[in-house]
Amino acid sequence: MDSNKHTELANHAWSVADLLRGDYKQSDYGKVILPFTVLRRLECVLEPTRDAVLETFDQLKDQGYDLDRFLRRASKQSFYNTSGYTLKKIANDPTHAATYLDQYVAAFSDNAREVLEKYEFAQQIRRLDSANLLYLVVGRFADLDLRPEVVSNHNMGYIFEELIRRFAEQSNETAGEHFTPREVIELMVNLLVAPDADVLSVPGVVRTVLDPACGTGGMLSAAAEHITALNPDATVEVYGQELNPESWAICRSDLMIKGQNPDNIAFGNSFSDDGHQRATFDYLLANPPFGVEWKKVKDAVEYEYKTLGESGRFGAGLPRINDGSFLFLQHMLSKMKPVDGNGGGGSRVAIVFNGSPLFTGAAESGESKIRQWILENDWLEAIVALPDQLFYNTGISTYFWILTNRKGPDHKGKVVLLDARDYWQKMRKSLGDKRKYLTKDQIAEITRLYGEALQVAADPDHPLHGKVKVFRNEDFGYRRITVERPLKLRFELSEETLAALAESKPVQKLPDADEFIAALRPLLGSTWPTKAEAIDALRAAVVEAGLLWPGGIPFVKALRDAIGVRDAKGEVQLMKGTPEPDTELRDYENVPLGENVDDYIKREVLSYAPDAWLDHGKTKIGYEIPITRYFYIYKPPRPLVEIDAELKALEAEIHELLGEVAE
Repeated sequence: MDSNKHTELANHAWSVADLLRGDYKQSDYGKVILPFTVLRRLECVLEPTRDAVLETFDQLKDQGYDLDRFLRRASKQSFYNTSGYTLKKIANDPTHAATYLDQYVAAFSDNAREVLEKYEFAQQIRRLDSANLLYLVVGRFADLDLRPEVVSNHNMGYIFEELIRRFAEQSNETAGEHFTPREVIELMVNLLVAPDADVLSVPGVVRTVLDPACGTGGMLSAAAEHITALNPDATVEVYGQELNPESWAICRSDLMIKGQNPDNIAFGNSFSDDGHQRATFDYLLANPPFGVEWKKVKDAVEYEYKTLGESGRFGAGLPRINDGSFLFLQHMLSKMKPVDGNGGGGSRVAIVFNGSPLFTGAAESGESKIRQWILENDWLEAIVALPDQLFYNTGISTYFWILTNRKGPDHKGKVVLLDARDYWQKMRKSLGDKRKYLTKDQIAEITRLYGEALQVAADPDHPLHGKVKVFRNEDFGYRRITVERPLKLRFELSEETLAALAESKPVQKLPDADEFIAALRPLLGSTWPTKAEAIDALRAAVVEAGLLWPGGIPFVKALRDAIGVRDAKGEVQLMKGTPEPDTELRDYENVPLGENVDDYIKREVLSYAPDAWLDHGKTKIGYEIPITRYFYIYKPPRPLVEIDAELKALEAEIHELLGEVAE
């Protein structure tokens, strides 16, 4: 089916909006259109076996058999309906439309009925009936031809996605929360399964796939189609979890229509209510929402982190509360199959991220610890930088992370960075923020480049050498060191420093504070090179005024802080016999893990500040992946002469245009 055909069918379904206008807000159109589209598709799929199901039901309903098993066999699907109703019959009886439609929905098998319940379908039936619209809406959908021989499962996915996109636009929601562009999914699945082509071609091979944020199931469908294209005899079992009820309902109905087990699609939040506990999978892929906070599940996530530690899903660390991206990745990595002793088993993982997980978080932050955990386990195979403006709800740059616990020998200890930012075509018409797309040829070239990445990176003469870089895992690690400089002070008594001394707590606590400050006033304008000389002079003035000189460390510190002035040539201040660090001169440096810190200090610090030293107790380990820095190419600015000539040409053009206006 071409794109015009599925757009035509989506238009047919969306035309119901004309009937709803006035009785429904635009943002509520999808609450009617989406469940009726699902219902019509289920009806069309069941049509060839409807009579057989009714006959089986009539024969066995009073005999105490397990009807579900027999009825599924009769329907040749994983679901069925035991009523004699169709949407066309219901539309022809406006008086009883609501009653018949209720009975029709109630006669579906539990798994299909649960899908419609997630849309609160019964409530919509009541609402449409009270507005005298129900039979009209039912009639409109009864005319929608969604038979499998007319609309394949693949194209049915396109229709659902087009309807959801329109629904999201009407609701001011982001379509990207619901589905991912199909060409992006195709590339992602290519890279996910690329190294397994030989294994997947084995007759009778069975592979399981999980998407923990599956939306309408587009990624799961694409993965299944890709694997079966490599091997028509392969069995692909798909699993998912989805938080949005409408998307979950569509994904679940999609599995029913394809004959897979709809129970494989769990409903709820993957973090707080894992629908696939203790299960492992061959392939895992996801496009989780970018930068979405996880405050709602904070208690559950933190409880698992604290009580289960490394035996739970989030033992590596917790990211910032306003971005749950790394929670999704840890959740997925926890579901990798273990590698057996013969080199079998293991899993492959692909996830879409924005730039934040690459570098956000300082050394020893939650994000940095998660990156460290992934790299030290040698799970990160590659990161692919994608063009911006590929997604419907955001124009920002995005990245594929490809991970596995069964790297090939050539990949062990290495990470591939692939720059695919220049592979795109401009769309004739934008869809939200999506202004670019990947062509089939570009997908094929990126896939080929990914498979040959190690060879391309090693060959400086390869035309695509600049698109690929290979690093060791430890190349992304660094030590965050703290460089200290000594605090150097001269001491002076000015109006400003005397006022600071008067406001200090040790002085304010003195019974004769005002007299104490007055005794020091004759010394205004005095300067001393050392703290000892300053104290001697000030003490003498106080004693001469007949006052006691305060004792104790708090007073001495307050005095120094008040009258001490930073001076590069001043006295080095000591603390327990060692130089006291100057917090204003404190500096932080990132030293690559592979470099000797002492050598770095000699080269980068001591040559400029000979009195500096490293505070080893504050050193932290961090990991980041600054991919754009690695692919940055310096472009010198244009010559000033060229810019000046262009400005003059534009100025002349403006004068000419102004002259035409004046005439």
